Order: sequence, then structure tokens, then C-alpha cells
Amino acid sequence: MRRRLRDARRRPARMAALRGLAGALLVLAGAVGLVSSAARGAPGRDRPAAEPAVGGRSGVAPEAEEGRVLVLRIEGAISPVTAEALGAAVDRAEREEYRALVVELDTPGGLESSMRAMVKRLLAAEVPVIAYVCPAGARAASAGVFVVMAADVAAMAPGTNIGAATPVNLQGGMDSTLARKATSDAAAFARTVARQRDRNAAWAEEAVRRAVAASDSEAVALDVVDLVAGSLDELLERVDGREISRPGVETRLRLAGLPRDTIEPGLRRKLLGVLVDPNVAYILMMLGFYGLLFELQNPGAILPGVVGGICLILAFLALSTLPVNYAGIALIVLSIAFFLAEVKVVSHGLLATGGVISLVLGSMILFQGEGARLSWAIILGATAATAVFFLFIVGKGLAAQARRVATGRRGLVGLRAVAIERLAPTGQVRYGGEIWNARSESEVAAGTEVVITGVEGLTLRVRPVQEG
Repeated sequence: MRRRLRDARRRPARMAALRGLAGALLVLAGAVGLVSSAARGAPGRDRPAAEPAVGGRSGVAPEAEEGRVLVLRIEGAISPVTAEALGAAVDRAEREEYRALVVELDTPGGLESSMRAMVKRLLAAEVPVIAYVCPAGARAASAGVFVVMAADVAAMAPGTNIGAATPVNLQGGMDSTLARKATSDAAAFARTVARQRDRNAAWAEEAVRRAVAASDSEAVALDVVDLVAGSLDELLERVDGREISRPGVETRLRLAGLPRDTIEPGLRRKLLGVLVDPNVAYILMMLGFYGLLFELQNPGAILPGVVGGICLILAFLALSTLPVNYAGIALIVLSIAFFLAEVKVVSHGLLATGGVISLVLGSMILFQGEGARLSWAIILGATAATAVFFLFIVGKGLAAQARRVATGRRGLVGLRAVAIERLAPTGQVRYGGEIWNARSESEVAAGTEVVITGVEGLTLRVRPVQEG
């Protein structure tokens, strides 16, 4: 009853506190709204305020009558991160009504799935897209060929090249049937994209089937790209006035002298750009396994567990963006289990051998699809390090098991003591300056040297030392 009365008295106070908290939250929300409105700019301004750009950079939304050009830089292998960045850039260019999107390209190729996603987005783009292979020394190889041909305008800087689009799968080798299927599929896709943009479909097919390549001037002569430009300013001037055709729409480019907004990669894109490398993802995964296993074997070490957990999470993040074969992951986990079992069970090396085979096979098939490859040096290095690590532990464990126990009760067995009184069959013996209760199966005279044969609680089992 008293408790109910106390609760009844406290209830109004609690309700008042909750109402006060709710009011404070409403005031805070209003303040945040006012601050954000002020940050965006006061109403009535002629130009929209700056908004976060793709990749974390702030840019100004262009006015339709003035116009601006959006620039995206793509370097390195084509990956899901690259496809995401291109899709976001096209979306922004369409949303903010940019006059054109310029994609500066320098790539050795990459994942077929990511390339196809990029091509689909470029073909469906509502804003004119210009692909520009630059700077001098850059290339648009393999998957990059398809991206360049899918643009409304394709240009190259002097000293660049394009081509060599033959599919390569896994570790670089495919059987003849699979190679023909992959090549034929890629060749048909290349022809389709080239015809969609009125480019040289025959050369596009040859780039896939025979891995042909062309320099900047050769590409223009072969009608693979539209022009060669030494700089972005020159490119925009030379395409000014060019008409591009879209389904039911003819668009004339007016780009000369327009201001440009460059998309800078944000921290997330930079991080994923590093992690998306299959070799990096694989190394992080193995380090994660090592760290967690070491922590489990040595509880309280802390640092290996922390580092291993972070590495494993980053590895899973990378694997989520890559074409992963889950059978490969299963084989790698199985190899770790084999090595751990070798530590616990003496299999004369059978479990360790199975672990090595499973790890190599799992690493070979871990990634699937063109462009997703693991270096053989990484595979063999990780396998050797894993085998040496676990076999070292096994060797130390077997050596420890072979050594005679020198501590605890088991350490007393086999040692000698002296009977300080007659054992008939019980009495006391002296060992190492200590007096123990002892039991003997036969009568032992005082002063006789005995051997300890076992320990029962606080009593030693002994027998007389046999002479001779």
C-alpha cells in the first residue's frame, strides 16, 4: 500500500519531467531547422545555395540559362565502387540540369558486371555524357573500351590508347568452351554498344576477339572515338555546337567557356577503392582469422582480437562489393578448422595436408568473374604462412607433450623419498624437506628409500627401491 502511494505521488513528477524533456527536444529540433535553413541561404536569393556534391565536395547547382559542366575522374580498375560513383554522377547531372557530364578515364579494365552496369547507366542517361581518355599515357583497356563507346561523345588525349577487350576470367585461364562463350558474349555486347552510338562495330568486335588496340590518332581514323583533344578546355571548345541524337530528341552541345564542377572522391569512396582490390580483401580476411584464432588460444591478449575483428569486418565489407564464390569462403574456413584440429589431434600430417589443399583451392575460386583475380604470390604466401604458423604450434605442442611433467601431483611420480618411520602399510616419508603421509603395499622399514608411484589426495603411494 505504501509503495502504491509513493508511486502515485511520484507519477505527476515523472509526467512533468517527460513533458519538459519533450519540450526541450521540440525546441532543439526547431533550432536545428533554423540553423539548417540559414546554412542553405535566406529565401529570395537568385541562385540556389551550395549542396553537398557526390564524393563529399560542395558544388553550386547550375542555372538552366547559364549552365555548368560536371566532371568525374575515374582511375584504376573498374569495380562496383566505380559503377556507384558513375551512377551518382549521372543522377546529379540530371537532377541539377548540368549541360553535360565529362568522365575522365584511365583504366586497365575491371569487373564485367560493373562495366555492364556503367554502360546501362550511360545509355539511359538524360544528360549528354562525354568520355575523355586522359592524360597522356592513359588508356581505356578491356572494360574501359565499353564505357568509352557508350558515351555520347568519345575523346582521347594525345599519347593515349584504347582496346584489348578480350575477357579474362579468374586466374587468367579458361577452358576452350568457356572462353568461346565469354568472348562471343562480350563481342556481341561490344557490337551492340558501338551501333547504339554509331561507332565502328567491326573494330569493337575485333578488340574483343583478337585483343586489338589503337592509339589516339588510329582510334579517330577507325571511327572508334570522335576526336583528340589536348586538354579539357580544348575538348569543350571542339564539341561546342555538336549535335547528339537521342531517342526522339536532337541536342546541340553548348559547352565552350562554361564553368566546371569537379566531383572529388569522399572518404568512403577512397576507402572502398582500396578495399575493393581482391588481394587486399583476401589479406584482410586472413589477418582477421589469424587475430581471432590467436585471441581464442590466448585469452586476454586483447590486441590480436581487436586487430583481427577490425580486419575481418573490413574484409566482409570488401567482399560485399566483389563477386564472391561462397564455396571458396567455405573451403578457407574448412582449412582453418583442419589446421586447428591438427593442433589438437596427432594425425601424422593428414589434417595439415588437407588444410593446405583446402586453402589453395578456396583461394583460387574465392572470386569469380572477369577482373577479380588473386595473385598467385598472395595465395602461395598466405598458404605457406598459415601452414608454417600452425605446424610450428603443432611442433611445440608435441614437444611439450613429450617432456616429463615437472610440476603438480604428476610431477611427484617417479621421484624418491625416505621413510622416517615404519610403513605397515601406512606411515610418513620425507621428500624435499617436507613430510608426507604415505602408503605402501608391502611393509617398509624406517630409513628405507622408496619410490613415489602415485598421489591420492595428500597421501603418497610408494614402494621400496629395488636394489640391482
